[in-house]
Amino acid sequence: MNTLFARTLRKLREAKGLSQKQLGQQVFVTHSTIARWENASRLPDATMIVRLAKCLEVNVNNLFQVAAQSDESPNIIIVDDSKVILSDALSVLGEVMPDANITGFIWPLEAIEYAKKNRVALAILDIELGTASGLDLCNTLLEINPRTNIVFLTAYPDYSLDAWKTEASGFMLKPLVAANVKEQLKKLRYPFYIGGIDE
Repeated sequence: MNTLFARTLRKLREAKGLSQKQLGQQVFVTHSTIARWENASRLPDATMIVRLAKCLEVNVNNLFQVAAQSDESPNIIIVDDSKVILSDALSVLGEVMPDANITGFIWPLEAIEYAKKNRVALAILDIELGTASGLDLCNTLLEINPRTNIVFLTAYPDYSLDAWKTEASGFMLKPLVAANVKEQLKKLRYPFYIGGIDE
């Protein structure tokens, strides 16, 4: 269910002075279809979102982004084999994304098991994980869910070239700081709603 899209559509429709029936006529659907979109029981497909954006004179990319946002709190994981770094990073992430479910892991296998049971929106991975590799973990997480955003976190900038050979969205140097996290969130391949960051 996406009540954010429903509220947005209703607000845009009312701002144009259109009834549900009138909007339906302009985008070639019934007024009951508009009603279902506005009560969040249905979500329009890509073709209809393009039609709605044109009719309501809004940026289609903005409307797609609202449609992609879920009411559920996103699951964020961070994997680092240093307990101190992990603890500090969890604090920073909690500050930037207070509504997200944020979980830290020292062991890559635990992160993999979590990802199998939970849809992970963002995984922040250390590249050197003891005897394991964050690059390999990246590939495994993407096999589980290709829409997981991966951001690498490392103390070694030399790893950036290896990181960019993966499907990662970004790369940050340790220590993790709020400003860098906020910057990376703007560059994700698959944006998700975190609330308040750009407000």
